[in-house]
Amino acid sequence: MVGVSGSSDGTLAIKLAAAEADYRQVPLVAIMAYSSGGTVGAAPAARPISTLRTGDDDRAVAEPQLQDEVQAALGEQAGRADLRTLPGLAGRKLVETAQQAQAQLIVLASRKSTSGLIGSVSEYVLRNSPCPVLVVPTTAFRD
Repeated sequence: MVGVSGSSDGTLAIKLAAAEADYRQVPLVAIMAYSSGGTVGAAPAARPISTLRTGDDDRAVAEPQLQDEVQAALGEQAGRADLRTLPGLAGRKLVETAQQAQAQLIVLASRKSTSGLIGSVSEYVLRNSPCPVLVVPTTAFRD
């Protein structure tokens, strides 16, 4: 199973997750979580207004983003991946799906950070995962 965030950093994680799925002879599941929320704009006299997005709006953005990222990473092999977009917090959705699917491994891309710390999603998954977790550095395995 691989968590996809929608950033170009995920390409390496997707490639590694696909290789692991092949080695283990299991399906590759790629997951992108999304959550609805408000965006704040400026109204006259700089009074903020809130415009709400619906879950359907967020899903409409997440689905092609997930498809594009998996396609970019795997090319013609992208069709073999089980793509899932799920509403909710990424860490929780990854852990829940890993439990339900009895995942053997979760692969995540580390975020770009000058501090060297992993992101909050990776930390949550590492602490709560029912299976091993591999966090791939953004500089690892460059082509």
